[in-house]
Amino acid sequence: MTSLDKPTTEDTTQQDDARAVTEAALFEAFGGVRGMVETVLPGLLFVTIFTIDKDLHWSAIAALAVSVVLVVVRLVMRDTVKHAFSGVFGVVFGVAFAMLTGNAKDFYLPGMLYTLGLAVAYIVSAVAGYPLIGVLLGPVFKENLSWRTRNPGRRTAYVKASWAWGLILLAKCAVLFPLYWWADTTQLGWVLIALKIPPFLLAVWLTWVFLAKAPAPIDVFAEMEAEERAEREREEALARERGDSPAPEPGRHRRGS
Repeated sequence: MTSLDKPTTEDTTQQDDARAVTEAALFEAFGGVRGMVETVLPGLLFVTIFTIDKDLHWSAIAALAVSVVLVVVRLVMRDTVKHAFSGVFGVVFGVAFAMLTGNAKDFYLPGMLYTLGLAVAYIVSAVAGYPLIGVLLGPVFKENLSWRTRNPGRRTAYVKASWAWGLILLAKCAVLFPLYWWADTTQLGWVLIALKIPPFLLAVWLTWVFLAKAPAPIDVFAEMEAEERAEREREEALARERGDSPAPEPGRHRRGS
């Protein structure tokens, strides 16, 4: 390897910066530690109370109450509520299913069906060449959908990441759905809680690995701002060439009038 082939300090710094930006964006997109807590806590409270006293109503009320509290806390702190709201909707559907059927296991069914549908969506989108993870993360990286036509290396990374998410979620469903039919409520609940975070962290880590090795995102917002500046500069240059003078300010009079 010649000195020209060796990575320079500047290249290494740029790679480290790109990895840091990717890590921060993923952390923001998926809610970070707080988002994971908000995802796990309602279900954990439900299965804990149901394990103790087998009371569906109190378990459901407690799960719903803690979800609402999490949203209120976010609102009071003026923080983003998308992760907390998604948790509330999931709990509301779970409570509705369980109350309608009288079967406590149905509290988990909407979330399981959502996971299955999401897994299929990730895989289908990857096969179609329009990876869902790219659609979700594009705005976070300020690239929108530029990766589809202008950044093929990044598109490949998004396809790989979407396959990873789809297969990991399918594997999770392959464990949970048999338990839904064969296990009791407490067994299903504790396994589901145990499988909340590890598959999610694995998918996020694989996404980070794929994107950290991919080309940098194209900042389409910066491009639009640059185009607007260039257009203004062209208009100002044309105005100067024509000898146009700026319009007089309202209320000002010429001298001698």
